[in-house]
Amino acid sequence: MDSALFFEKLILIVVILMITLVMALYFTFGERKIAAFFQDRLGPNRVGPFGIFQPFADGGKLLFKEEIIPKNAEKWLFILGPGIAMIVATITSAVIPWGTSLPIFGRTVQLQVADVNIGILYIMGIVSIGVYGIMIGGWASNNKYSLYGAIRASAQMISYELSMGLALIAVVMMSGTLSLKEMVEQQQGLNWNVWYQPLGFLLFLTCALAECNRAPFDLAECETELIGGYHVEYSSMKLGFYLFAEYINMFISSAVMACVYFGGYNFPGMHLITDPTWLGLTQVAVMFGKIFFFVFLFMWIRWTLPRFRYDQLMRLGWKSMIPLALLNMLATGAISLYNIYGF
Repeated sequence: MDSALFFEKLILIVVILMITLVMALYFTFGERKIAAFFQDRLGPNRVGPFGIFQPFADGGKLLFKEEIIPKNAEKWLFILGPGIAMIVATITSAVIPWGTSLPIFGRTVQLQVADVNIGILYIMGIVSIGVYGIMIGGWASNNKYSLYGAIRASAQMISYELSMGLALIAVVMMSGTLSLKEMVEQQQGLNWNVWYQPLGFLLFLTCALAECNRAPFDLAECETELIGGYHVEYSSMKLGFYLFAEYINMFISSAVMACVYFGGYNFPGMHLITDPTWLGLTQVAVMFGKIFFFVFLFMWIRWTLPRFRYDQLMRLGWKSMIPLALLNMLATGAISLYNIYGF
């Protein structure tokens, strides 16, 4: 194995991990500011200019808080739960293409950790493991509210994963590949998949809200019914891991939506940039711009729509989302057959 390639990928992994953690840290600040804007408040403004150091104060508070493990909890599973949630959230970014390439120190660095030909399957497989972190944490707490929250989250995530998978199948049928890199390369300029799969995008966006336990789908953490939900017994950085995992999942979901439906790092006029360094940096900036737009959309929806009842949540998933996703998949197949065979 090329040792230079190994260290190149290792450095890229570390950089992406650090960016992901910093993004998760500052999304908490961004969400509080956006919520304040919608509610005609100021939001955090005491720690540093305009409150920009507030995330470090919040992180320090979590880090130095007393760490409590309930006496009757399953200790090792109690510790394992937030660890699974955090690890699953971070490793999903391995197949995201952040750009084409970037020349660094005489080497052409590919801006993707792993260009696997089953990128979509990898993401769906990893996302499905995330339910274990929530379920284990809720069950190991030996608290009925935690268990109810974990059961709700598990049922919700499994239900909406079906619709999400069906929505992605329609895109796979249309593009003929499971590789995220190839999907992005097919969406040059403004030839984005969202124009061909508008229903699929809306289904995916709704499922992403449910998968990330974001309002109005945050029934697993419904404080009016379950106090704090599946992580009610957690404190210090174990609680921080669960909260970080939610924001990282939101970041990765936004990146997947950008790649699958909105062209990823592609933008109109990209072919006019001839310098490879500027091209790579511009692609990364465009990719993060699209991600930030979807993160803002996540937060906008949270502070605008009221929370569903749990029966409404499940009815939407099984009786509306899945039939619509199946209909979208069948329509995509019929149009593809017509384009190929003309009947």
